[in-house]
Amino acid sequence: MPIYQAVILGIVQGLAEFLPISSSAHLIIVPWALGWTDPGLAFDVALHWGTLLAVLAVFWRDWIRLIAAGLAGKGEPRDRRLFWALVISAVPGAILGKLLDHWAEENLRAPLLIAATLALMGLLLWAADRAGSKTRDLGEMTYGRALAIGVAQAAALIPGVSRSGSTISVGLVLGFNREEIARFSFLMSTPIIFGAGLLKLPKMLHEMQGGQGPVTWTALLAGFVASAIVGVAVIRWMLAWLRTRTYVVFAVYRVALAAVIVVLWISGKR
Repeated sequence: MPIYQAVILGIVQGLAEFLPISSSAHLIIVPWALGWTDPGLAFDVALHWGTLLAVLAVFWRDWIRLIAAGLAGKGEPRDRRLFWALVISAVPGAILGKLLDHWAEENLRAPLLIAATLALMGLLLWAADRAGSKTRDLGEMTYGRALAIGVAQAAALIPGVSRSGSTISVGLVLGFNREEIARFSFLMSTPIIFGAGLLKLPKMLHEMQGGQGPVTWTALLAGFVASAIVGVAVIRWMLAWLRTRTYVVFAVYRVALAAVIVVLWISGKR
């Protein structure tokens, strides 16, 4: 894989992981549309750990405070409850990821399926953005609400659904305001990305050491750095955007991208 492709896909991952537009869909569709070789498992892990670094770079103070409150009993009761809510929210995704991740990678990568999920979730995001009361902050996050949002996160195993898109949609329906549920979604991504990367790490190392994949260590590093840098910028931009704006632009983008995929497929160009 050329370095420029690694950088482009790193940028795509950094953008799409934190915008509600599905990073998994974009990492499948971009190489498909451009005729690039599938970069393989090792590169996928590197990109996701790049976005993990981005989350930690932005929210490390929050995580130190939450861990201290949750495990050591220090700090505010709100922080203790939020920590355990984040733990609970990770459970559905961890279970389904362990059981179905390999099957999903093998069977859910068809462009038309991705187009359908992009469009459907775009419409659901639009509806949730309009319907939610947007009156709750994270101090009102209960364990039941966290579990419901965690189930939505598990659905993101299907490319095109979007981890952030599904969790934000459910959070909006539950009445959380736009910025607060985005913040919770970003915090939720920390354990799930780390766990998924850790699960795939032995295969990644085997692939790289055996020279079985199309990616060099240099390309791997380039993708990792690009996804981390762009991820930090996108998280900060997204939180600022949501203080005064809605999710409608992302819903429209999802439906438009779905239409482009269908046109490319029907035309036979890809």
